[in-house]
Amino acid sequence: MSLQTTRRTKITKYRRYPFLNIGTLLFSIVFLYMLISIIVYFTQPHVTYYEVVNGTISGNYRFHALALHEETVVTAEQSGYIRYYAREGAKTSSGSIVCAVSDTQQTQRISSEDYAPAQQDLDRIRNLMSTFSMSYSGAAYQQTYDLKANIESILSDITKEQDENYLNVRSRSYAPESGFVIYNTDGLELETADTISDEDFDQNRYDVKNLKNRESVSQGDEIYKLITSENWKLYFPMDEDMVLSMNGMENIRFRFLKDNRDFTAPFAIITNENGTYGEISMSSSLVRYATDRFLDIELTMNKKSGLKVPSSAIVDKTFYQIPEEFAIVNESTSKEITLYVEHFRADGSAENKFITANVYSHPSGYYLVNSSLLENGDFLLVENTAKREQIDEDDLVVLHGVYNINKGYAMFREVTIIDQNKEYCIVESNNIYGLATYDYIVLNASEVDVDQIIN
Repeated sequence: MSLQTTRRTKITKYRRYPFLNIGTLLFSIVFLYMLISIIVYFTQPHVTYYEVVNGTISGNYRFHALALHEETVVTAEQSGYIRYYAREGAKTSSGSIVCAVSDTQQTQRISSEDYAPAQQDLDRIRNLMSTFSMSYSGAAYQQTYDLKANIESILSDITKEQDENYLNVRSRSYAPESGFVIYNTDGLELETADTISDEDFDQNRYDVKNLKNRESVSQGDEIYKLITSENWKLYFPMDEDMVLSMNGMENIRFRFLKDNRDFTAPFAIITNENGTYGEISMSSSLVRYATDRFLDIELTMNKKSGLKVPSSAIVDKTFYQIPEEFAIVNESTSKEITLYVEHFRADGSAENKFITANVYSHPSGYYLVNSSLLENGDFLLVENTAKREQIDEDDLVVLHGVYNINKGYAMFREVTIIDQNKEYCIVESNNIYGLATYDYIVLNASEVDVDQIIN
């Protein structure tokens, strides 16, 4: 007989909890909040801020200045193959040979192995390429061809000492007077202070003809020009603001950006039928810049220091000026006052009420408050007296300011501009109603309004 053991297994049913419980509810709320925050973040515009710092505006006046000299253009006396001997930009004496014309073309080229360039030659090429790189514009493609022609001109200067006798010289051109030799023409040789115009500064219209980039000439062709005086002038266009700020200056300090050399020279403001221009008179250093028709300069004028803010952060707001006798000053802060105002409703009935107002500026005898707090026709009152004064448009004033966002919303702060250019302003730093160093302000004031919450 076999013994069979029967095992009994105890089965416990798992308790099911309802889907909507406190945990699910809390998770859903958090998830919904995060989803809404993400949607708001990507759909609302974001305000860019700027941290206020102390500084000055340096180099706010930079110009592509036009250089004018006393220039004489020399032409070929007869036709033939031309060869140049004088180095471009070098000063030659009266009667020195500059170039020659031959009946026959060069028959043998000089190998590059025959010549090792001097450091002066390498510097000339390096300066040309540096100037081209700084002023390059895709729209002014002619500059690329000018660079090619100028480098070829330098290479021609490099090899000419090795090859001066390869020609059967028929006609030599001697310098009619002493001067700096230039191998290009641009149509500005006869330009003066009376004839310059804004078009002369347009690089897209500027057309220079390289005279060395050819092998033959015809009688009467321009073959070179001489700068015959070391007195030369720089010109740049001026707007009304510049004329006002620089009027009366007799000397000016400036820097050539080409080589960062500083100069102080006589300065004058000239006006002709085409516009108003600054004129800098030079009497030295022509040897360094003789080959340049245009030179980038920076005026290094004395600049005032203060808080430096972007011009895009400046905004104009309208405020009511409140006489001091109608203001109840908050004892704990000078930036807040209380006004006792009589306001007339639409039905003509009067309402007297107290209004708390932030002070945005405190000129002598007045407080400036937000214009949205009052309406034309309201009366300012002094409690328990008969004094009253009506508010009208004559009480409105405009302030320059910025939006301070230190507290997370846009607060207007007055600024007094003491210097500016197109990009930045310098404002006073000692105004208790204004800005302080390291304040955060809205970079583009047009994006926000007073009391707006900043994301």
